[in-house]
Amino acid sequence: MFADDQFSNPQQAIDLYTSAFGDAAVLEVEHSEPGNEGERPIKRRRFQVAGEELMAMVRLGAPAFTFTPAISLFVDFDGEDELDAAWSRLAEGASVLMPLQTYDFSAKFGWLADRFGVTWPLNLV
Repeated sequence: MFADDQFSNPQQAIDLYTSAFGDAAVLEVEHSEPGNEGERPIKRRRFQVAGEELMAMVRLGAPAFTFTPAISLFVDFDGEDELDAAWSRLAEGASVLMPLQTYDFSAKFGWLADRFGVTWPLNLV
């Protein structure tokens, strides 16, 4: 859930996520008020990333929630090029929790908190 004051346009997060993964797509956009489509605030978006369907909602007012690494969107990759491309896109303005490198448990793994606060462990299988 994204706060309306977290960034100027919640669509920015969806644009980032759908550009970071090759199979991503926006599935549905729900507006909060009737009226002209270009003028109506967006309330909810359903989208697909790495084969999983997700939903983002805009929080208008209290309560204020934030993201933590306690819940992360873990993505496995079959190809190193795909992993590197997703990491590169998500890393723009992000905080790296674990650098993208070889670990005892993975040939290549990295974990970051993107510029919106969502955490992404990315793994080469």
